[in-house]
Amino acid sequence: MHRLRTRLRPRLRPRFKGPSFNRMIPNILTMLGLCSGLTAMRFAFEGRFGAAAVAIVVSAAIDGLDGRIARLLKATSRFGAEFDSLADFLCFGVAPSFILYMWTLQSAGGFGYVPGLMFSVCMALRLARFNAALDAPHPAYTYNFFTGVPAPAGAGLVLFPLFAGLEAKALHWDWLFAIVHAPLFCALVLVGSALLLVSTLPVWNFKNFKIRADLVLPTMLCIGLYAALLVADPWAGLAIGGLVYIGMLPFSVRSYRQLKQAAERSEVQPG
Repeated sequence: MHRLRTRLRPRLRPRFKGPSFNRMIPNILTMLGLCSGLTAMRFAFEGRFGAAAVAIVVSAAIDGLDGRIARLLKATSRFGAEFDSLADFLCFGVAPSFILYMWTLQSAGGFGYVPGLMFSVCMALRLARFNAALDAPHPAYTYNFFTGVPAPAGAGLVLFPLFAGLEAKALHWDWLFAIVHAPLFCALVLVGSALLLVSTLPVWNFKNFKIRADLVLPTMLCIGLYAALLVADPWAGLAIGGLVYIGMLPFSVRSYRQLKQAAERSEVQPG
């Protein structure tokens, strides 16, 4: 009888309904990336431009992790996608242009404000286009490509003058610092990056990027050397990374065209 009463006794501990903590991890990472982008703007306002650049790099690293972790934990959601998009707009669309404006463009007066405004607007358009295309059908050969330069890469390209300027200042290369710190040069970089964001240029996304077997070892060696450069001289490494990324764009376009032509040939039925 005692055992029967024990079984029939209702549980006193309530059961809470809601997502598990593991499913919250991607959104927590997105929130940390957003905080890092806001902190970058604070550092720029205080004149600590090196710290501001590091904060943007941290945001980019977090942005590269949260989506992958969400898929790994099977925690993808519409809320997470929208939250990530809003965080990307601030971290990569507003903060970089604000940093460059505080660094040099404000010396150009009202004209210095226009390139940053254009970049932020183009970033918003690029993210809106990306979100609108999430549920649209795409040919199989397009899965390895972005349409236009993605948001973190666009922020990195915009901050190239700051990376190069910090390196030139450390090496006492006054001539290089004068070039990259010039408002006109920074304005051209902002406008060029804005156009790359909203362009239809096919850009590798490296998600399912395949490497030939004979190139695996050289690729790993190059990545190791680049990681060592980032540790030894981070500003030079980040500036060189931007130049390498720009240099890869023509090869990305060529790869896309080859895949498209191969797909079109495979669809042609023999007469």
